[in-house]
Amino acid sequence: QELARQIGARQITIESKETEIPQFVQNPPNRCYYCKLDLFQNIAEIAEAEELGWLVDGSTHDDLDDHRPGMAALKQMQVRSPLRECGFTKDDIRQRSKELGLPTWNLPSFACLASRFPYGTTITEEALRQVDLAESALYDLGFRVIRVRHHGDTARIEIGQDEINRLLEGDLRNRVVEAIKEAGYKYVSLDLEGYRTGSMNEVLGNSNWNAR
Repeated sequence: QELARQIGARQITIESKETEIPQFVQNPPNRCYYCKLDLFQNIAEIAEAEELGWLVDGSTHDDLDDHRPGMAALKQMQVRSPLRECGFTKDDIRQRSKELGLPTWNLPSFACLASRFPYGTTITEEALRQVDLAESALYDLGFRVIRVRHHGDTARIEIGQDEINRLLEGDLRNRVVEAIKEAGYKYVSLDLEGYRTGSMNEVLGNSNWNAR
């Protein structure tokens, strides 16, 4: 909202209902295709009502390097990605945003909470809330780069490599364990590899799920 106000853009908020999409709940490797398709079908209806000529999204050049089945939905809905098409990386965007004085320039990257679940694991609203509570608690404890991977009653924490030693020092480890268990998990584990983009995609190998 602050960014929209600062740049003079009119913000329209829509209510998405991903958990009513069967393919989203079932969580196959191309889950993002169905979610993106539903999202931009809703946005297209608003664009038509507002007599807007283009649909655009914020994909970047970095998105070409990971498993992105949602790209097929963007193509199907004729959505343009100006930042990606111009070759802008996330670092480029941060630098330019800082130069422009935008309040979002140093925000950590954030992916859909559904990306915290192993493929084939059913996604429920309760499980999404559980992940959200756990990650919010870690943010409150001062961690910046966070993913809580949901493995049933086990939370696998990914944080930045430079924050791993801090988590293990003093009383902070106990506070992390307490916070994660309060979110509803029985077991708490720390991924010693640290945060990495798309870690849930490592099981896919070279399979091509980027197309529907």
